Amino acid sequence: MFITFEGPDGSGKTTQIERLTQTLEASGCHVVCTREPGGTQVAEKIRDILLFEMEETIHKETEMLLYASARAQHVRELIIPSLEAGYVVLCDRYIDSSLVYQGMARGLSLETVLAVNELAIGGVWPDLTFVLDLPVDESLSRLQKMNKELDRLEQEKKEFKEKTRQGYLQLKKMYPERIVLLDAMEKPNILQKVIWETTQEAMK
Repeated sequence: MFITFEGPDGSGKTTQIERLTQTLEASGCHVVCTREPGGTQVAEKIRDILLFEMEETIHKETEMLLYASARAQHVRELIIPSLEAGYVVLCDRYIDSSLVYQGMARGLSLETVLAVNELAIGGVWPDLTFVLDLPVDESLSRLQKMNKELDRLEQEKKEFKEKTRQGYLQLKKMYPERIVLLDAMEKPNILQKVIWETTQEAMK
């Protein structure tokens, strides 16, 4: 079972991944938690370039290819072996992030972004994707309260963040059976319950 979590920064993805992990393990499942970009040594090095390279402009085409490169390594080095070994894999961001950020928000051709990333994932699509939807102003407010150093994407302007939010809503229409849209303004305990019930149903 391969489950991914998507949504803006501050939407509570990390919290829900941690809670779902605990619940799955308590029910007897073996779980692997990972993230994108990252998850392997090579992919983590690419992550550092993508998120913390501030001295040189990273062009949108470069950005798309770097994300896809990290993803290709991640899928083959960690995700596929874990799934084959019978683990439930939970991933913080995956192919949908590229479709939204590089395609819909950066303005690259969605067909191109999809084609490149289909090569990267090698047919390994998530069984289930939770998108935590959050208004942009609330996302920005939560980021400020975290009081942490913001990475390159977290520093993007509000207009860019609005495009990513609309992008996720559009993705729900593209993949209605796979994507579950959740209101991230809800209390974490309520979200946790919905996520667990949906996961249980998908695992039957």
